[in-house]
Amino acid sequence: MRAMVLHRQKEPLVLEEIDEPRAGDGQRLIRVDCCAVCRTDLHVVDGELPKPRLPVIPGHQIVGVDVKSGARMGVPWLGWTCGVCPYCTSGRENLCDRARFTGYTLDGGYAEHVVADERYCFAIPDEYTSEEAAPLLCAGLIGYRAYQMCGEAKRIGFYGFGSSAHILAQIARADGREVYAITTQPEFALRMGAVWAGGEAPPEELDAAIIFAPVGPMVVSALAHVAKGGTVVCAGIHMSDIPSFPYSLLWGERVIRSVANLTRDDGVRLFERVKTLRIQTQRTVYPLDQANVALAALRSGDLIGTAILKS
Repeated sequence: MRAMVLHRQKEPLVLEEIDEPRAGDGQRLIRVDCCAVCRTDLHVVDGELPKPRLPVIPGHQIVGVDVKSGARMGVPWLGWTCGVCPYCTSGRENLCDRARFTGYTLDGGYAEHVVADERYCFAIPDEYTSEEAAPLLCAGLIGYRAYQMCGEAKRIGFYGFGSSAHILAQIARADGREVYAITTQPEFALRMGAVWAGGEAPPEELDAAIIFAPVGPMVVSALAHVAKGGTVVCAGIHMSDIPSFPYSLLWGERVIRSVANLTRDDGVRLFERVKTLRIQTQRTVYPLDQANVALAALRSGDLIGTAILKS
């Protein structure tokens, strides 16, 4: 099969013909239809996430067809957990110390086939095409987990407005929330449901904020814009250093917290939700062998919405 392979971090992926993987017990062999490109893929390629399994095939927003059953399946970032540690047995499998991750410590979906643990695959709602559904497998899932951490916040700030934010803005609007987008793409944010978008301080005090961009100073900015008792949620797996800030910004029972990975329950809840709330994903499609071009567009900030690789 064809695959885009990462041999060394900070170097381009290489298109190769490699052996098709074989599914073992409890695994599915999936013929990849498409794989959405995630900023986490960029962190892996650019060396910002340490110690990937090399060589590795990136990609963890996979939609394809199970070769045996013909069922359409989605494969997310979380690819395996031990099931027996205190985190796994307390409903926090996303924190498992032995967890394995698709496209990082397991081969992913920048390929024509992928093998995945059947316990960590999701059925894709019939209402969505594969291209429409692919961004939901991480941008949607991680974003939804971050969104739930905002509680009942009425006014939510989105810092950065890319793949995840444009999905969550639609959910927030359906829930009667107001999204204030701090972004360099204000027109896109307004089109996706934000009530205000711009590059400076929002015009209203926020009840919560989600940091989608991997930019540490945005945490400090968000704290300055969030009301007392509000929460700032860091939704990325990697972020530049957060600079020091005066305690007065945190005082008033404001909270800073991170989102780490996802649980299978997150996936169940999101896919149930999007069956009744039709999410429109903004996509740019690239052929598989143009994965480096897609990553470059994401890296430069030129990409609007989500890049999709077609096998």
